Amino acid sequence: MAEKKASRAYLYAAKKPEIQQEERLKEFIGRRYAKEYELVWVKDEDLGNGFKLVVGDDVYDRSRQGRFAQLKEILEGVVRHDDDSADVISLFKTAIDSWSVETVSREEGEVLTIGDGIAIIKGLDKAVYGEIVVFESGVKGMVQDIRRDSLGVILFGDDTSVCEGSRVRRTGKTAGIPVGDGYLGRVVNALGEAIDGGGPIQSVDYRAVESPAPGIIERQAVNTPMYTGILSIDSMFPIGRGQRELIIGDRQTGKTSIAIDAILNQEDVICIYVAIGQKASSVSRLVEMLKKKGAMKHTVVVSASASETAPIQYIAPYAGTALAEYFMYKGKDVLIVYDDLSKHAVAYRALSLLLERSPGREAYPGDVFYLHSRLLERSARLSDELGGGSITALPIVETQEGDVSAYIPTNIISITDGQIFLESSLFFSGQRPAVNVGLSVSRVGGAAQTKAMKAAAGSLRLDLAQYREMEVFTQFSSDLDESTKKQLKYGQGLMQILRQPTGKPYQLHSMVIILVTATAQLLMELELKQIRPFIDDLLSHFESMHAGICNEIDKSGKLSDEVREEIKAVAREYLESWQTQEK
Repeated sequence: MAEKKASRAYLYAAKKPEIQQEERLKEFIGRRYAKEYELVWVKDEDLGNGFKLVVGDDVYDRSRQGRFAQLKEILEGVVRHDDDSADVISLFKTAIDSWSVETVSREEGEVLTIGDGIAIIKGLDKAVYGEIVVFESGVKGMVQDIRRDSLGVILFGDDTSVCEGSRVRRTGKTAGIPVGDGYLGRVVNALGEAIDGGGPIQSVDYRAVESPAPGIIERQAVNTPMYTGILSIDSMFPIGRGQRELIIGDRQTGKTSIAIDAILNQEDVICIYVAIGQKASSVSRLVEMLKKKGAMKHTVVVSASASETAPIQYIAPYAGTALAEYFMYKGKDVLIVYDDLSKHAVAYRALSLLLERSPGREAYPGDVFYLHSRLLERSARLSDELGGGSITALPIVETQEGDVSAYIPTNIISITDGQIFLESSLFFSGQRPAVNVGLSVSRVGGAAQTKAMKAAAGSLRLDLAQYREMEVFTQFSSDLDESTKKQLKYGQGLMQILRQPTGKPYQLHSMVIILVTATAQLLMELELKQIRPFIDDLLSHFESMHAGICNEIDKSGKLSDEVREEIKAVAREYLESWQTQEK
């Protein structure tokens, strides 16, 4: 039987080691690895008086470059944890004074192939899924695929600085982003770096982008409203704090507008808008609009624009959620918008195909459901023992020709707690927001409504469903009886009150007043084109002349029979005077 050949350890140095030095190195290797190694000297004059010992994937660097690399890591840590330029110099001095050169092993590997933001690496046998690795050029990547004899790594930077044969080392850290209150009002990329020109952001902690969702015991029931200020949604498809409500529809049907209106309507809620695959110009316009409306002060925008690589687009929603979790575990309520998860799935599909994973339906990998379920399950309302914070998610998904049975839409519909379906035909007919009452649903329902809204909405959804059905049934008929004509006119009036301009969310009292007035059929006396102007004037009249009613509804969240009758009386009286003025 042939003798087993000893493994080799390589010593890189300018001079060949003396016998005593060689014996000490062999003794060190034997003690550390409990295995016999043959020590091979490789001449490298660039190392000067230092040396580099390579044992398997472990590298012990005692060269000048290695010492500088150690010092650089320490100083970068100082900068990351303290962005106050006044203190950073003294912290640098303290760090340098207390620093001593250590012989520490670094597990290194070698790049086999590189391209399209994907690197295949040989070595790094102890690397784990989701771990950050650093290439010798400084570019960072994340382990995304573990094979028997290689690793698939996605790059978070320019891959032109990485080439075949480049060295890459482990960090022992999972992918994460810095977090802190300083992020409010800022625009950042998927790595948590400021891209708005406002200077560095002071962080207080570091959170992994992937973390387990809260368990059942850690949660509590969803029963607190998260008002969007959009009448059609808050009255029929209420959203609660901790809920996940999907916004779904074709391209250019107003999906982003609904999410932005929801952000504009928040006062005590922190908002995070994650832009995935959007044009940078669109994100810039959105940020300017939020600033103009005064909503940017409680909002963070995480942007992974269309020009970014697939790995950056893939990690963006997880980074946004990590930031949201920081605020949630501090007891705050957070609203997060993912715009949109269709592009996120496309980015993940590109990564998976480049990593040579088997394609499935629509060429998506088999774990694309888990891609979004582990993201959206992190939205929750925590128990009071954990602070009572919450994350409410509004994922956006784009459909093709209204096909909700496609792969990604059906996946996310089954994950979320309801969906708001926007219909192209309604949008182009002028009904905006173009919410389809029949296909939209909120599985939390009335539990997330105040008593005032629940009482005011009444049978609104049923009345609209009957109107839509009767409209289809009577479109080919010319001879209609009076009761049918009356029901059609009532339905048309309801559709008119649900029209709402973007960027102008309603307060609770405004929605209650509109609904009470409409369901009392007071608008039947007006022509369709008069309804919107009348509603706007009526709301102004209530706020100026009957502020007590408005304040009572907003503070108590209730609608008593007396207040309902008072609203009807005021509306009826104002309608008469309004009609007189119009004539």
